[in-house]
Amino acid sequence: VAGLTFEDVQVLLKETISSTRVGIKVVVTLERLRTIQIMMLGEVVQPGTYTVSGLSSLVNTLISTGGIKRSGSLRQIMLKRGSKTIAELDLYDLLLKGDTSNNTYLRQGDVIFIPPIGETVSVAGEVNRPAIYELKAEETVSDLIALAGGLLATAAKDKTQIERINYDGSYILLQ
Repeated sequence: VAGLTFEDVQVLLKETISSTRVGIKVVVTLERLRTIQIMMLGEVVQPGTYTVSGLSSLVNTLISTGGIKRSGSLRQIMLKRGSKTIAELDLYDLLLKGDTSNNTYLRQGDVIFIPPIGETVSVAGEVNRPAIYELKAEETVSDLIALAGGLLATAAKDKTQIERINYDGSYILLQ
């Protein structure tokens, strides 16, 4: 059963025993939960090696170990196992959409790596969630408005302005 989740072990044992024995009800429990060691590296508040529960997931480990620095990416959290990146978590999907599909369970020796934050954009004015957002790939203005929770009913779309700050600190009005 090494490498299987607890739920998978329950199903495997129930199916195996019920296929060979008639009238047997199988109940599988854990007597003692083992711990695993993982590493937190990159832009985390407290980098280092941590001992966590054997049932820890990527998100609850991030929370319980101090979290991500302001300089860390929320959109490209990497889970490395051996020399391979086995999962990449975008916290925006979790926080804004409730998508837990990449909240992978950890194994002994896993490394959670947080790279530096990518390019950012400030969304202000007549939106539901004005904030600074990290960009990912080729996001459009519509994507950013969606991240900001959409426009308020009082928003005047024809008076929208997009202002860009160049690397040299100069401003350009795009719209």
